[in-house]
Amino acid sequence: MDCRQADGGRAAVLEGLKRLGEREFCWVHVDEPDPGDLEELAGDLGLHPLAVEDAVQAHQRPKRERYGDVLAVAVKTLWYVEEGCDVETGEVMVFTGPRFALTVRHGPVDPTGETARRLEEDPQLLRFGPVAVLHAILDTVVDSYTEAAVQVRADLTALERRVFSPARDDLTEDIYSLKREVVEFRDAVQPLVPVAEDFAGPRAEWPREMLPYFRDVADHMHRTDAEVRSLDELLNSALDAHLARVGVWQNDDMRRISAWAAILATPTLIAGIYGMNFAHMPELSWTYGYPLAITVMVIAAVLLHRTFHRNGWL
Repeated sequence: MDCRQADGGRAAVLEGLKRLGEREFCWVHVDEPDPGDLEELAGDLGLHPLAVEDAVQAHQRPKRERYGDVLAVAVKTLWYVEEGCDVETGEVMVFTGPRFALTVRHGPVDPTGETARRLEEDPQLLRFGPVAVLHAILDTVVDSYTEAAVQVRADLTALERRVFSPARDDLTEDIYSLKREVVEFRDAVQPLVPVAEDFAGPRAEWPREMLPYFRDVADHMHRTDAEVRSLDELLNSALDAHLARVGVWQNDDMRRISAWAAILATPTLIAGIYGMNFAHMPELSWTYGYPLAITVMVIAAVLLHRTFHRNGWL
């Protein structure tokens, strides 16, 4: 039974809980709740006040908490915004009790629609009770992580091409921007890894038939975590490579400036000597003095230019 807030409000949800059969459970879903939205449900479902506070305030680190016979799991939802190459996050809080599953969503992305579709395609999972909803939510969220990681990898590949392109573009801000998104991605993924491992371990609190399903989720979490770590390291390498290239560009500019300064130094020296206008300078009264001085300046400049060009300074 899936009782949603939009289908009649809290009263309908509570009435549905009272009508549950012996082997039935209720899935309650709430979007962006206010404190009062959960208070009535909390009493009937046996939710701890701290759990209700976490569900209302959101911005929780991915975690699991046990409050008596109610298990609370906080999961970060994540999606990729292509227009700005941004990774955005939301949150889903999942509560499972003996005869209910409660999901509380914050953020524009709602994984419960896809979760319901998967449960409809595999109704045999529902025989395990509310834990089937928890598994389906985790599976849907982790799959979204994988899709986002592929898109971030594509952005990183494009950024690496720009880093090593001949163009002299300052990509420091772009690299830091993408790294900030990867850090947000990492903060959503890494805390969930031990939670998924615990759910798939031998001390899990549900039927052993569910363990292979949670092991699959844990495996996907490990692969996504490894991918995010790889993206983070590659961004560090891309930043180092970009800064090294900037240093090379600056050295090239300094060599060009130094080469042109050396080329202009010889004519400047000759012009400076003969510009002193002492009375006893024989070349000043010589017919070929001026042409000779110009010729020496040109030959010296040409020789220096060829030398610097051959050595890669120009």
